[in-house]
Amino acid sequence: MTVRPIRPARGPVSGAVRVPGSKSITNRALVLGGLAEGRSVIEGALFSDDTLLMAKGLRALGLSVEADAAAERFTVWGEGGRLPAGEASIDAGNAGTVARFLTAVAALGFGQYVIDGSPRMRERPIGDLVSALLALGTDAEAPSGCPPVLVRARGLAGGKASLRGGVSSQFLSALLLVAPLAESRVALAVDGPLVAAPYVDMTLKMMEVFGVQVERGGGAFRILPQRYRPQSYPVEPDASSASYFFAAAAITGGRVTVTGLRRDSLQGDLGFLDVLERMGCDVAWTDAGVAVRGPERLRGVDVDLNSMSDMTMTLAALAPFAEEPVRIRNVAHIRRQESDRLAALATELRRLGQEVREREDGLEIHPRPVRPAVVQSYGDHRIAMAFAVVGLKVAGTAIDDPACVSKTFPHFLERLEAVAASGP
Repeated sequence: MTVRPIRPARGPVSGAVRVPGSKSITNRALVLGGLAEGRSVIEGALFSDDTLLMAKGLRALGLSVEADAAAERFTVWGEGGRLPAGEASIDAGNAGTVARFLTAVAALGFGQYVIDGSPRMRERPIGDLVSALLALGTDAEAPSGCPPVLVRARGLAGGKASLRGGVSSQFLSALLLVAPLAESRVALAVDGPLVAAPYVDMTLKMMEVFGVQVERGGGAFRILPQRYRPQSYPVEPDASSASYFFAAAAITGGRVTVTGLRRDSLQGDLGFLDVLERMGCDVAWTDAGVAVRGPERLRGVDVDLNSMSDMTMTLAALAPFAEEPVRIRNVAHIRRQESDRLAALATELRRLGQEVREREDGLEIHPRPVRPAVVQSYGDHRIAMAFAVVGLKVAGTAIDDPACVSKTFPHFLERLEAVAASGP
């Protein structure tokens, strides 16, 4: 396995960083373009493992997707909810949006479709989505409760379905995306609190841009048969990717501007800026984007990250540099993502010399002097990127399997090295 040493920053970092387009927005836009009637153009799109898998999956379903990486543009020719392919085998890799969204999209077709993925994807739950599709008239099965999924589709009939809110918001987003193309009205109900709820808000807002209205009341959603209209859709910079550069400013006492981000972003992960302010950082919105300046000393925080759980990794990497303990709560669902993220974070923080109390739904981190180490990434892009930031401050830090960052940010380490070289 390749190990990548991280070059420490020369001092407080300074400068502007451009991050790629949002993975979550790009993959939703690809699906919406594929479900619309006609040509949609997705500008500023992310080109990474996850988005290329989504494009490949849509092509497997018979839709035309043209990719221009140099221009950061996808062009999708939708068929108004019709899937030209009568059979397909889709490899979702370890991309949750691809596995969950395309399982639901396959239900619109007429034929037999298999959705599978990496060994880790075969451990990630999908049973709630399959059960909901069965209730809506689709013949689907996932015997293990995880991929592979077999969909024997004859169009989506419609009706009523419910699903638990505590496993993944992607199940609800997947159902919402295809519901307007069902033969009759669809009513969806969520049982219990919904994890990562801002991602469902993102889905609904993007559906509206593509011409579809959803009636929402509490944990219930009502969708009448409608048609998506093709769009030219601009993708925002990825707020999750931006967090690592905000963290670089926070631990070095520097100032970093991430360009292109706006206050009215669709992305809930920008709520992490509030956490950074509580830790003592200064946050300033400018015409160019958003700037974060790190303090002389970081304060500890106690925070519920359920609505922005991808920020768990970033905050965990900042914790060793805080003056007081850092407590992260209400993120039990991240144990079922690209890795068991809570167990992985606890292990790697201890490797770095930290005192960590691991709980079922979070972590309590007591800062100690940081001990350089080769941090294991578990093939998880967010663990690799978050702990790479530690290397800006602690000489001798390295990341194993650094190539896993290509899942969402192929050139992350090069951008981080440029930041490390900035400043005085």
